[in-house]
Amino acid sequence: MENPLLLFPQLNISASKDKPYYKVMKSAIKEEPHKASKPGAKQKRNRLSLLLQKPEFHEGDHLGKSGNLTKTASVSPEEAVKWGESFDKLLSEEAGLDAFTKFLKTEFSEENIEFWIACEDYKKTKSAHELLPKAKTIFETFIQKDAPKEVNLDFHTKEVTSQSMGQPLRSTFDAAQGTVYRLMEQDSYPRFLRSAPYLSLLQARPPPRAPLRRRSRSFTVSDFQGVRPDFTVW
Repeated sequence: MENPLLLFPQLNISASKDKPYYKVMKSAIKEEPHKASKPGAKQKRNRLSLLLQKPEFHEGDHLGKSGNLTKTASVSPEEAVKWGESFDKLLSEEAGLDAFTKFLKTEFSEENIEFWIACEDYKKTKSAHELLPKAKTIFETFIQKDAPKEVNLDFHTKEVTSQSMGQPLRSTFDAAQGTVYRLMEQDSYPRFLRSAPYLSLLQARPPPRAPLRRRSRSFTVSDFQGVRPDFTVW
């Protein structure tokens, strides 16, 4: 199966800041070539050349290299320490979410956090008539069999979610989102806290400033020129 990152290289977490997540995913699905049509050798070479030129193609090339997280955002060691307090704390901060997403890319499991983000966006839907197209996009992208970014769900959860697609509610993906959340919390999150990039953030504390030492004045012979010594005997 072709790497999902190569299918949708234009997708990233920052895209959700500019427009709703489901619109981004929907447009990407439309742009995906039909599976039956196989590109020729020349077309494959051109596509590979374009992908290699994209900076995001190289983001996860080196697993565990220190500095991968620090290049994406300026994070203080104090802020990084808070990420280790709980998984909720990590995901609640933009820099933490971005760092964790990049870590998952090195493990080729970024579909989990992308699904979680899509569900968070879905639950914020205000208009009822937008629920169906959003739910359909999420289901076709992450849940249905052989979906381009299929997440790991048990049979019961997948069936319950599938049955609610006729009249989706804001709670339609709650069970599936909870399953993926627990998977990340119990499996990926501990590895993230042990990863070299995260540990490098913790060790980036600036060295303590040395206390200021007052420089003593050095006297010279010229300091005493013209000064008559006092030999008064008391």
